Amino acid sequence: MVEIHLPLYAPAKPNAPPPPSHRTLKTTMPEHAPILPVIAAEVAALAPGFRALSLTVEAAPIVRPEIADRAVERACQALARGEPDWAEAHLAAWAEAFRRFGAKPQRTPCSAEALRKRALRDGGLPSIDPVVDLYNAISVQFAIPVGGENLAAYAGTPRLVVADGSETFDTLKNGEAVDESPDPGEVVWRDDLGVTCRRWNWRQGVRTRLDASARRMWFILESLPEMPLAALHEAGGLLLDELRLMMPGMRADSRLLCVATEPTDSV
Repeated sequence: MVEIHLPLYAPAKPNAPPPPSHRTLKTTMPEHAPILPVIAAEVAALAPGFRALSLTVEAAPIVRPEIADRAVERACQALARGEPDWAEAHLAAWAEAFRRFGAKPQRTPCSAEALRKRALRDGGLPSIDPVVDLYNAISVQFAIPVGGENLAAYAGTPRLVVADGSETFDTLKNGEAVDESPDPGEVVWRDDLGVTCRRWNWRQGVRTRLDASARRMWFILESLPEMPLAALHEAGGLLLDELRLMMPGMRADSRLLCVATEPTDSV
């Protein structure tokens, strides 16, 4: 596990090499460099203590799709028991972070809250495909926003930034492909071509959307201080463990991204 501290005092620069203080791990992905997303200082200021796990996966053929079904069942059972005990505080912290950039979390909540509400209402989650179902299950079980992206569709480095309103976001309306623009000041994930996810982790675009046929996958698990760090590691570890069961032979790299208020070395 690599731990990377992103200081608030300097703006993030897309495609910049990591500073010397960043430690490196012996990766299990020799053919591809792991993804190291950029988090803009303006975003970090909206959510002090923001931490994320960045998981880069080189996929293998899926041989056990039922792993996802079991994960969804386990997640819904945990939710019905009111687990985890810090979930309400974590989701409330996300709602407050959304308000800070002008979003209305009652209407556009973070992805984890939306999934948990749907699972409670419907008694389960809709099945999309094994990989998406699995990371949605992790999101529900751990009350954490989890995003999955097809790296083959990415142009440049994933960046978490404050939008100026001129960016494009590809989505669907009434089954038709349309381009939208985020609101000025909205927190978005983006690459060199445009926005890949609006309102931080609320709605994913079409272009980079992940499915089980993707050969290179990127997952981002996003947490605030109300979620214990040990639980963040547990969520990421469980996602990787179950992906390995689902697709034996897959390779993965895991990076912990921490935002620091002052310059700090990796530990």
